[in-house]
Amino acid sequence: MQIPTVVLLPMWAPGHFRSMLEAGKRMMLCSGGDAFRLTVLVMPPPPESAASEVTSQLQHRDMTSGHAAINFHYLPAVEHGRSLVHPSEYIRLYAPHVKDAIAGLVAAPVAAVVVDFFGAPLLDVARELAVPGYVYFASTAAMLALMLRLPTAHEEVTARLREMEGAVDVPGMPPVPAAAMPSLRLNDYWWFAYLGRRFMEARGIVVNTAEELERGVLAAIADGRCTPGGRAPPVYPIGPVLSLKPPTPRADDRSPPHECVRWLDARPPASVVFLCFGSMGWMDAEQAREVAAGLERSAQSFLWVLRGPPPAGGSRYPSDADLDALLPGGFLERTKGTGLVWPTWAPQPEILAHAAVGGFVTHCGWNSVLESLWHGVPMAPWPRYAEQPLNAFELVASMGVAVELKTCAGREGFVEAAELERATRSLMGGDEEGRKAREKAAEMKAACRRAVEKGGPSYAAMQRVVQDMLGSCVPR
Repeated sequence: MQIPTVVLLPMWAPGHFRSMLEAGKRMMLCSGGDAFRLTVLVMPPPPESAASEVTSQLQHRDMTSGHAAINFHYLPAVEHGRSLVHPSEYIRLYAPHVKDAIAGLVAAPVAAVVVDFFGAPLLDVARELAVPGYVYFASTAAMLALMLRLPTAHEEVTARLREMEGAVDVPGMPPVPAAAMPSLRLNDYWWFAYLGRRFMEARGIVVNTAEELERGVLAAIADGRCTPGGRAPPVYPIGPVLSLKPPTPRADDRSPPHECVRWLDARPPASVVFLCFGSMGWMDAEQAREVAAGLERSAQSFLWVLRGPPPAGGSRYPSDADLDALLPGGFLERTKGTGLVWPTWAPQPEILAHAAVGGFVTHCGWNSVLESLWHGVPMAPWPRYAEQPLNAFELVASMGVAVELKTCAGREGFVEAAELERATRSLMGGDEEGRKAREKAAEMKAACRRAVEKGGPSYAAMQRVVQDMLGSCVPR
């Protein structure tokens, strides 16, 4: 009997790509490892300046996936103008190539097509080929609930955001202040609403979250509170989906620990606050000096990954930081015994796993949040773009795993030294808010690990979605 294949269509961004591929691997493993194969259709990224970083990510995944049952198919580049304003516009251009690639898989039946949520327009291809189409949602169930609600509430929500007054109803969450919503300046809510409508056409939505993390929001989606007049497709919360190194190195792994990890080895347990802001996070000198002043005044040990502005030429990715240009004079010398400023890429998952780390100042990218919860590290959220403000609100107001970090009124995203000092002290043990966040983060660590174990709710959700995919597969 021919072994069916599941086709994955990830977005090129490293966080999206890694998450979907890891989800595919886990679904294979929970089905016994040989019930189906994976075919990953890889789209080139649109900006040429980002191609080298993304390509290196894909090559790394290709070489280290460890599964002969995963096949990578690289789609040819498409011609496009510079007027495209949204990733979904670019992804939609690939419909003919995607259709040809799937139709060309003649060696085995195609059980399902799974698209990144930005790739929801490609559900049309699955329908044309009579193959069940699923959406992989790499963000929170709260963001999914908002997008499902927007088709019927777009004008109401955007009016509140323009006025920056009142609260927005995201079903299953406390009322969300307008300031905690994704910024109208940085996000196109028309596209959020469009994608929310397209999600309704999927056979199922696979979400990188866990029932324990977002129980109320998941119930609201299932009950139809996000989609008046209809029900959303079945939602499968299979998270946390993370690609983590094993706690014990392999016998053949002779690479030395990263310098940041070696620095942490000399620190007491839960004594270091870790600051890191994702693959696109960087600071100018004004903000970096505020952070430096806040850290120095807090008297807390810190590990700060500081990146500089993107290089000229259109790249969105930061450069290695020029510490002399960004930091106050004498700061590095004065904090030499308590802190480390790291000016380039750092292995965030390994750092969060280290016993010395007791708190995390984060941009609130969902992968970073899940890594922090997996290791039971409480957070101080400092959102920068996309859905991160909503993530930050959820961490503080719904999950209780973070202390609030307030940005400066009238200066979007800017944090003053006194506020960072206050939040850092709270996070690392200074008050009741920090104590509660640490306790809740420890609870969520246990919940996340139970969820993905055999018999746990996320493991069961993976089994259900795999059964649905394979049950609908028609042999050729």
